Amino acid sequence: MSTAPTPALRRATPSAGYILAPNPGPMSLEGTNSYVVRAPGHPTAVVVDPGPADETHLQALAGAGPVELILITHRHADHTAGAPRLHELTGAPVRAADPAHCHGGPLLAAGERIQAAGLEIAVVPAPGHTSDSMCFHLPDDGPAGSVLTGDTILGRGTTMLDYPDGTLGDYLATLARLERLGPAAVLPAHGPPLPSLEGSARDYLRHREDRLVQIRAVLGRLGRDASVGEVTDAVYADVGRSVRRAAETSVAAQLHYLRSESGTVG
Repeated sequence: MSTAPTPALRRATPSAGYILAPNPGPMSLEGTNSYVVRAPGHPTAVVVDPGPADETHLQALAGAGPVELILITHRHADHTAGAPRLHELTGAPVRAADPAHCHGGPLLAAGERIQAAGLEIAVVPAPGHTSDSMCFHLPDDGPAGSVLTGDTILGRGTTMLDYPDGTLGDYLATLARLERLGPAAVLPAHGPPLPSLEGSARDYLRHREDRLVQIRAVLGRLGRDASVGEVTDAVYADVGRSVRRAAETSVAAQLHYLRSESGTVG
């Protein structure tokens, strides 16, 4: 009987590596990056986003330990489904902003500073993709630090806003907050690491502004009561069926922002 090879730990920064989960797809790109973080030479580790409930993947994460803490960036199953089993394998508490995904550990608190695996880990609130999204700032990881961004900033492409749970107003505020953290390395949950959080957040803000300009123009043509489907057809005409729902959800978030939060459609 053949056994699957142990997934490899890929080094991203001096204090962070990741094991790619076997869950590729239109929304998860190559799969979920489950991070293993520790100060260089430290005996224990913190796992961020255990990923799916895949036993080979979870055994690899447990084997990269000893694991003293498990952190969750947000509630989606491609980040959390494996958390109960990894808690069982390692005994490490699981902490999240959503109590449904805490196992043996307390809720995360915005602004909290966690000392674990020889590192300081600052908990940065990041609502927008979801209401419970958190990022984790490692200020001492390399010359400019690093930030584990979950799905708030991806290694490739743009982030879906899971409206109505996630809103564009929250997301724009989150991007501005992350931009102020400077040129830290970006450690996303999907796609490759990126060199500068400041630059990535600025690019994401510019992209959102451009989309709002497009949607204002479409509403000018179709009327301010145009449906989500009509606006999606006009703005995301080139997207495939596999990501149509994501496009509609993002349009709904943008329409909500234009119609209620900013109070105008231009």
